[in-house]
Amino acid sequence: MSENITEVLTGGAVLVVAAGFLAYAGQVGGVGVGNSGFDSYSASFRSAEGIGIGTDVRLAGVKVGSVTDMTLDPATFRAETSFTLQDDVALPDDSAVVVSSEGLLGGSFLEILPGGSPFNLEPGDEIADTQSSVSIIQLLLKFVSGGEE
Repeated sequence: MSENITEVLTGGAVLVVAAGFLAYAGQVGGVGVGNSGFDSYSASFRSAEGIGIGTDVRLAGVKVGSVTDMTLDPATFRAETSFTLQDDVALPDDSAVVVSSEGLLGGSFLEILPGGSPFNLEPGDEIADTQSSVSIIQLLLKFVSGGEE
């Protein structure tokens, strides 16, 4: 009988630890119930190479949101990207979104470059000024070939 109690207690402890890991992973990954405290925006890129769902959105090097959805627009062949930003971040309506890299071996992220307009974007708006990622392979091929295409 004492073996059954020990097994039940051990199983319960394992479940509590697993639930703790899941809660921690959800908090670190930005996954939670609902989207309270975040506003949604969209942008269209010629190439969204290196980013995906869950990719950081940064402003001045600080994570202020994450990518929530990516689809291909079959009419324009552009990557339609949706992302969230903290609702306390007010973006001027002439802001730009750039696919940036953390270095040669680092990952990619979306960087917000705020504009100077006195008018702000509303939640749900599309940011029109975008810059796609630069392919390191293409740059190296241009360098090796002497700039000829």
